[in-house]
Amino acid sequence: MTNELNKGAILILSGPSGCGKSSLLKKFYENFTNYYFSISTTTREPRTGEIHGTDYFFASKEEFEIDIQNDNFLEYAKVHNNYYGTSLKPITKALNEGKLVIFDIDVQGHELVRAKLDAITTSVFITTPTLSELENRLNKRDLDAKEIIQNRLKNAKIEIDSIDKYDYLILNDNLDEAARQFISVANVALIKTKLFNKARIIENWMKN
Repeated sequence: MTNELNKGAILILSGPSGCGKSSLLKKFYENFTNYYFSISTTTREPRTGEIHGTDYFFASKEEFEIDIQNDNFLEYAKVHNNYYGTSLKPITKALNEGKLVIFDIDVQGHELVRAKLDAITTSVFITTPTLSELENRLNKRDLDAKEIIQNRLKNAKIEIDSIDKYDYLILNDNLDEAARQFISVANVALIKTKLFNKARIIENWMKN
């Protein structure tokens, strides 16, 4: 089969802060090897323990805006008064290697990626079973001030209205079950992307 039929795919993961995306991804990494996790660039300050180049690429507002002008982002958005964006170069490389590119981005970023790369994109929205459960998790992890938690809950109420724009919805009530569902979606995403070059597929199928 030609390299053209072995291109990678994009899988977008969205959901409110506190819904368990990080825990879900850890389970995913234990069972899936052919992936590249897209690291975002952000202008916010690093949190305790976060490493530049591993968790995020940290940049100044000025640096970020120069990259915007140079069209170096696949997508970017301003959230909580900070920029977040995805550089194009590592994404293109991973796709050409046939990898599943994982994006952990918000609903704004989802719409922007869909607009540019819809054919190879699959998306899943992760959330807790209820808003009150989300609030409980945010309070228990004890990472943010009360004002920030309230702001995150406010944004979550807005984001939930976009679930119909996603291909899949996972309610993260049981982590193991949610992980199984997410892995199933990942496998479907890689199969899905191979279906779009119809002419090439038929040409290979017709060969003796």
